Amino acid sequence: MVDVMTSGPDARLSGDSHVSEPPDLWVKGLPPRFRNRALQFPRVAYGKFNHSRPGGWDPVERLKDMAADGIAAEVLYPTLAKGIFEQFFHQPFDPDLAKACERVYNDWMIEFCQAAPDRLWGQAFIGLWDIDYAIQEMQRTQREGLKGVATWIAPPDELPWTGDHYERFWSAAEEMRVPIGFHINTGFGAYVTRHHESRFESVSRQAYGHKVVAMQAMAEMILSGVFERHPRLTVVLAEFDCGWIPFFLEDLDRKFGRGKELGLSMLPSEYFSRSVFSTMMQDGVGGFLLQRWGADNFVYANDYPHAGGIWPHTDDTFELVFSALPVPTRRKVLAENLARAYGQPLPDPLPRQPFVEMDGHWNRPWLKRAGAFTFDKPKMGLAV
Repeated sequence: MVDVMTSGPDARLSGDSHVSEPPDLWVKGLPPRFRNRALQFPRVAYGKFNHSRPGGWDPVERLKDMAADGIAAEVLYPTLAKGIFEQFFHQPFDPDLAKACERVYNDWMIEFCQAAPDRLWGQAFIGLWDIDYAIQEMQRTQREGLKGVATWIAPPDELPWTGDHYERFWSAAEEMRVPIGFHINTGFGAYVTRHHESRFESVSRQAYGHKVVAMQAMAEMILSGVFERHPRLTVVLAEFDCGWIPFFLEDLDRKFGRGKELGLSMLPSEYFSRSVFSTMMQDGVGGFLLQRWGADNFVYANDYPHAGGIWPHTDDTFELVFSALPVPTRRKVLAENLARAYGQPLPDPLPRQPFVEMDGHWNRPWLKRAGAFTFDKPKMGLAV
């Protein structure tokens, strides 16, 4: 693994940012025999919602937007490609179609990142139905310069994390030192049954559902011995935030007891601390807990260019969440942890650029600005 080189006490990376794939990427890119079943996005339009910024599909423009937010490098997740998994909830699974769709996306991501490979840390998007293929595609995309693999966090019912189906993939990722990214809204279960939900259902699911998915995946992987058998495996939880993690691990340790009957040599929290990272945005609870827990595992992210993110307000987030922390903790969470997870050196900061205010483009009531808000208050939640 590459040694981490720091570039100042407050170097900033984003552990969860996104590309905005061209909506016709698969229609144009798939082999002719698959094009009648290509992913199509008739309601996606450039200039709107998650495709509002040209930097989503143009790497030159992206570097400008990174510079505007003071971000030196980003880990890149897809926006539309998760539909590769979703389509097989509604139609019979076709492994050849799935692989072809993934290769179209991965080839596009490879080309996108070639504009600045030291700053654009692209990930291959790979389903884990066929482990031989998954390993080969991971190897191919790593040779072409991608830095990680993103896959489902909510697996198909027939392929639970507790089974042995994934063992050879974990071994290959471990040997290659490739981190595995698990992002919200990626996979099966509630992630494919939520369409046409009411506002009540949407808010409820978003408030607790993502955490439930992450807790289940981590508990199953830890307790079934995945991290016992694969001590060098690295997992990144993206957009799940962090405030819930210390109590989850405390409670898991308590329920776990001594664990001898499970054949595990460490506490669940020790496996997590060794192998798992989690991203955070304006997570005030997570920031407060960083005074004691998470300094080696929490990772800053701005979610660019998604409407649910906080770009271009990293400066405000720094003042709100991180400024009171010790410098070594800030350095870890804002940059060094992510560099360590992906085995990359920290690039030099980009010269800061101006940006056009974006708040008028979408309603983001969760976004807080320094000077107008504080997490230092006696009430719970965001109530002042």
